[in-house]
Amino acid sequence: MEYFLGIDVGTTGCKVVLVNEEGELVSKAVEEYPLYTPYPNWAEQDPADWWRGTVQAVKKALQAAEINPHLVKGVGLTGQMHGSVFLDEKGEVLRPAILWCDQRTARECEEITRIVGEEKLMSINCNPVLPGFTAPKILWLKNNEPHLYERVAKVLLPKDYIRFLLTGDFATDVSDASGTSLFDVPRRKWSEEIISLLGFPPSWFPPSFESPEITGYLKKEVAEMWGMGDEVLVVAGGGDNAAGAIGTGIVKPGLVSASLGTSGVVFAFSDEVKVDKKGRVHTFCHAVPGKWHVMGVMLSAGGSLRWFRDRLGMEEKNLASLLEKDSYDLLTAEAEKALPGAEGLIFLPYLTGERTPHADPYARGVFFGLTLKHRKNEMIRAVMEGVTFGMRDSFEIMREMNIPIQEVRAIGGGARSALWRKIQASIYGVPLFGVKIDEGPAFGAALLGAVGRGVFSSVEEASEKAVKVTESVLPSPELVDYYDRAYRLYRDLYPALRNFYPRLQEL
Repeated sequence: MEYFLGIDVGTTGCKVVLVNEEGELVSKAVEEYPLYTPYPNWAEQDPADWWRGTVQAVKKALQAAEINPHLVKGVGLTGQMHGSVFLDEKGEVLRPAILWCDQRTARECEEITRIVGEEKLMSINCNPVLPGFTAPKILWLKNNEPHLYERVAKVLLPKDYIRFLLTGDFATDVSDASGTSLFDVPRRKWSEEIISLLGFPPSWFPPSFESPEITGYLKKEVAEMWGMGDEVLVVAGGGDNAAGAIGTGIVKPGLVSASLGTSGVVFAFSDEVKVDKKGRVHTFCHAVPGKWHVMGVMLSAGGSLRWFRDRLGMEEKNLASLLEKDSYDLLTAEAEKALPGAEGLIFLPYLTGERTPHADPYARGVFFGLTLKHRKNEMIRAVMEGVTFGMRDSFEIMREMNIPIQEVRAIGGGARSALWRKIQASIYGVPLFGVKIDEGPAFGAALLGAVGRGVFSSVEEASEKAVKVTESVLPSPELVDYYDRAYRLYRDLYPALRNFYPRLQEL
């Protein structure tokens, strides 16, 4: 029996799964690391923390599996997208990595759009430039830390920095590179034109590969550290959402996933390049070779509930610790005591700005409709409903684009809550299916490793054989109409407040 590791360099920690050659989950492990916010709207991490997390999480996964590490034959990589790791000519990290949720680069986005041209950007990259993307981070470094910019020799995405430490090779994959604003998405290659117009040396960017292609092998010292043998291959892998789609079975038309993690992602498969002319959703290369996907992204989905827990739910958090329970279970139990609609309370989940459908780094969170009657349980339910309204925005745009939505698969931490699944089904208005193994991007990355080894003939075969769908949650007929009306009010609130957000930023 051969085994394959999936390594997910996430925002809160490194997650590692081990699967066997039949696509079955054998073990998993997580190693957390910190996120730094030195200024408002900034989000950074130390790449050295990623490496320490990777080393420890792999060790834990191997120990939990109780297998001979020499049986591990491949590694698939995935991780948070858009982050920028700046290396000097010696391969040393120049500064903390700037993350996907960092919002400091609004001016650089405007500058890039002016230099390249909005129409050209949409025709080449298929997406507007957003503050979370990679290119504006590079320009920010040039504008604000020129002494470091002058020393840059390579710019890597988070998972690709881990690849460099694992193999000594510089490489990326087409799905992750799609989110840099520097990639030709229809042609699945770096855009020489955009890179030239922005004045970046092409040598800064690593070669790009399709997700199951082999990019290198574990260095001898790394393999020995984990007790593995020679010739452990490492495939290109994918950005977290594309890899997660492989681990969820979103590999053919009509399938859509709704992921409630720190961010919220609605992900739809596409056989061809489909672009929203208004730039509200993203069109990226898929981890399935020769295919694409359309994706809507909320910046603070599950992150909104985490914020509530950490700032206003300390009572539940402390009680959960005493009872050895999950604090989110206690929060959602409170939310179940509230009526649908939370007594007229609506939450706008723009705690770190927003991406879909409002590309607005200045947007901020709002509780709309607070009264003396409202209690904590209504506030918790309002957060859950408001996040789900934000996810529905992406579904509505995809319907406008004539993207088929035949089956929605719910994944991420939010999908583990029975209440949140019911809320999602009724707000989306479609049946919601679960998946038996909800290990997301790490599971998909491991399957990509197995495809690279030749265990499966294609990414589609690996995904369809390994992913098992579980029971569905149906929309509640009495709630669908109510939530439709509440959604229309939710949707009208942002335009009413939009012009006030920059004024608030000035204060």
